[in-house]
Amino acid sequence: MLLAIPSLLTADQVAEVRRLVDGGRWVDGKATAGVQSSLAKHNLQLAADSEQGQPARALVLAALSSNGLFMSAALPKAIVPPLFNRYDGSERHTFGNHVDNAIRFVGGGASVRTDLSATLFLSDPADYDGGELVIEDSFGAHEVKLNAGDLILYPSSSLHRVEPVTRGSRVASFFWIESRVRDDAQRSILLDMDAAVRSLAGSLGDDRAEVVALTGCYHNLLRQWASG
Repeated sequence: MLLAIPSLLTADQVAEVRRLVDGGRWVDGKATAGVQSSLAKHNLQLAADSEQGQPARALVLAALSSNGLFMSAALPKAIVPPLFNRYDGSERHTFGNHVDNAIRFVGGGASVRTDLSATLFLSDPADYDGGELVIEDSFGAHEVKLNAGDLILYPSSSLHRVEPVTRGSRVASFFWIESRVRDDAQRSILLDMDAAVRSLAGSLGDDRAEVVALTGCYHNLLRQWASG
């Protein structure tokens, strides 16, 4: 599943997140990279103890929880608190090919299995050159460079990279999701079925027998495939 979610944040929300993180303390992005990915990672990251991080994270998490497409596609069980990174053209920042760590550790010793990765763009494409997120799957390489406020969701098992930024700055939030449905193909089926249910309900009404039956099929599949 490779899914773009447009306008997760409004323009005002993007401006507020940028106001917060732009005033924070930025450190070498290698601090949160695994052994393999640290060799390829050349960017900056908002410091973990930066006081601006908490309100910025809260704004992103609130937008995620109220977005129906994200909730339907990700079926989140746990979300690693969003982080923020910056790629500067003056440094030709980049992040070479890598696969995200399978497990991320969060506060209190808890761990999250990374089923899905997400990048929330916080810079307009016109503000920087380069910086495309390139995600590889069985259909080839997909270049992603979205509007500020848009989010891309993709399997954490994907090989991916960020092309060098050659002008301006690319600012984004990134995080990982443990889904209640571990298998990507099963999540895709459920997303398609949920969209069909919503479409039928919109044209026929929620109480039509066909809609009720298809809704039951959706929940029975979710019941079979979900964990936890």
